[in-house]
Amino acid sequence: MIDSNFNNKEMNKACIFDLDGVIVDTAKYHFVAWRNLANSLGFDFTEKDNEKLKGVSRIDSLNLILEWGGMNFSDKIKTDLTVQKNEDYLTYIQKMNESEILPNVVEILKQVKKKSNYKIGLGSASKNAKLILEQVGLIKYFDFIVDGSMVTNGKPHPEGFLLAASEMDVLPENCIVFEDAPKGVEAALAAKMFAVGIGSEEDLGDAHLVMSDFSKTTFEEIEEKLLAVV
Repeated sequence: MIDSNFNNKEMNKACIFDLDGVIVDTAKYHFVAWRNLANSLGFDFTEKDNEKLKGVSRIDSLNLILEWGGMNFSDKIKTDLTVQKNEDYLTYIQKMNESEILPNVVEILKQVKKKSNYKIGLGSASKNAKLILEQVGLIKYFDFIVDGSMVTNGKPHPEGFLLAASEMDVLPENCIVFEDAPKGVEAALAAKMFAVGIGSEEDLGDAHLVMSDFSKTTFEEIEEKLLAVV
């Protein structure tokens, strides 16, 4: 249970969505681009390894991958490598369209948008978040977008979520965060926000609520379940 005005129907509220794995699945494209980079450096890593990169910033992801390969480089070379990876990644996401939106996400966004006291934000580590939302036709639903270029501290630090709440003029305790990564859930909890995990209970059990995806629920049902923990 957390202190909250969440059950006050007059209070401004917000839903803050992570991007990768919640709205669209771009993890597969990140995996291909990072793996291409690793291969160019003479080593490989697996899809299971790639799971550890969920919600992790670009430079921190590179550092993990280099650690797996037993390599280290100067900051200048690391910057060049992240640029190389991102250019490769962009070739994939520039071909994305609305068919890659995850199940029932559009309906959930529409349901939230209809509520006069709710705003919708994005809190993503991706520096390409706006481009992706434009590609899949969802940018119109969002009142404020925080991407990886706007924060100093990546998840599990709460900076991104707190920035989104502040810009939307909503108290943190009246925000619902939808996340598919443990670091993202940790960031939401550190921000004193409600955390809804999208994925498995095993990975996201610290969240206030865990769902496999949005396909078998409505936003009102989500809201009711969260009211039970206030």
